[in-house]
Amino acid sequence: MRKSLLAALLLSASTVIAPAMAADLRIGLQEDPDVLDPDQSRTFVGRIVYASLCDKLVDITPDLEIVPQLATGWSWSDDGLTLTMDLREDVTFHDGTPFDAEAVKANIDRSQNLPESRRKSEVKTIQSVEVTGPHQVQFKLKGPDATLLAQFADRSGMMLSPTAAAAAGVDFGANPICSGPFKFAERIAQDRIVLEKFGDYWNADAINFDKVTFLPIPDTTVRLANLRSGDLDMLERLAATDATSVKGDDSLQYEEAVSLGYQGITVNVGNGDRANNPVGQDARIREAFSLALDRDAINQVVFEGAFAPGNQPFPPTSPWYDKDHPVPSRDVEKAKALLKEAGHDSLDVEVQVANNPVQTQLMQVVQAMAAEAGFNVKLKSMEFASLLSDQSAGDYQASQIGWSGRVDPDGNIHQFVTCEGGINDSKYCNQEIDALLDAARTSTDLEIRKEKYDAARDILNADMPLIYLYHVTWIWALSDKLEGFTPYPDGMIRLENVKFK
Repeated sequence: MRKSLLAALLLSASTVIAPAMAADLRIGLQEDPDVLDPDQSRTFVGRIVYASLCDKLVDITPDLEIVPQLATGWSWSDDGLTLTMDLREDVTFHDGTPFDAEAVKANIDRSQNLPESRRKSEVKTIQSVEVTGPHQVQFKLKGPDATLLAQFADRSGMMLSPTAAAAAGVDFGANPICSGPFKFAERIAQDRIVLEKFGDYWNADAINFDKVTFLPIPDTTVRLANLRSGDLDMLERLAATDATSVKGDDSLQYEEAVSLGYQGITVNVGNGDRANNPVGQDARIREAFSLALDRDAINQVVFEGAFAPGNQPFPPTSPWYDKDHPVPSRDVEKAKALLKEAGHDSLDVEVQVANNPVQTQLMQVVQAMAAEAGFNVKLKSMEFASLLSDQSAGDYQASQIGWSGRVDPDGNIHQFVTCEGGINDSKYCNQEIDALLDAARTSTDLEIRKEKYDAARDILNADMPLIYLYHVTWIWALSDKLEGFTPYPDGMIRLENVKFK
């Protein structure tokens, strides 16, 4: 009798303990994020962490429809100069500060005025934020802005605790406090970021994990091995060369979505002393470098044909793609002629690249192709956060870098090539480009916007501060023990309704 009772108690205890242990999710990232401050950060993997840490005013669906998150509804004035938003009333930040209209106003003020903010160009059309009720705000604009809602679906719409932000200032990223489903617990650089479930989350019933640990593992082979061994439950950016293997593994799940972004090479044309070299100062040389590359071959050799060759911030399948400038065919002889016209038979070029196998292989292929046209490409392998830091500081000549993409086309181009763009690391500046891209923001007429982007492409195709290479397909691999995951074209990992079986 006692033995039966003891066995029953042990069985009962095990059924209580097992779910708690199983509720810890481990996600493998390709890089370590930069600072965890939505106003200062810029990395794709940082946004993956934010998807669990920081709710936004609005979100998107897998079909790119903008839907409520912290805002429950919105409307525009007839002249397009006022956006009124109603806010969710049952929300608190992780430190207990209430989320309300005053918090929204403080967040926009920080994005616009924090000296280190990278969001300034994204919210620069906002003239003022007026609190029209405890949970209602009005955004008064300087002019119509067709991009604003899409900006609020990303870092510009992420709401930080105004109490914590005011106290921490520029150091907010050391202990970020937002209002998402998980709160910050720990970060060890290059090792892990740990988030714990926030019990007072407004949508807590949709969250099924007690803890989420993000583990940066740059080596794609090691990342997949960790998933197969059970040390990870999910990984982002599976190498395209491993897709067939994962699809054939009954213990794993494969998910994919076509991305909104691009990968390419950013050239330093005006960012400090290191821009003073032939590649940075002569567009003919940049065009020669581009013509030396076979984008179709790169896609086949490095990605087994899984991605799309590209030469613009929008993929060829996008309605925003300028068909007057198709993906160029490789032309080594023309590349050599342009290089010679610029006064060089051969030229050294240093390109920094993230220290993961996929990007390294990409640049080794680029290196071999460019050599045939006279370019001696020297690769500088770097940890990703260091690469970004040097790029921002202008301590680079060229950098292999990508962008995860945005719902609105403005998000793929404006901040990279306008004179005061928040992520214009090349420091390219052309007032005509600024005028065209600013005008594209103000119209809700798609044809007018397309005309502006096409006119800008005519100039950028000649100046070429960015050399676009391809457009990725986001690929995830997951343990077969998980269910409920939905792939999104922005590449984010949303954990609502995801759980262990």
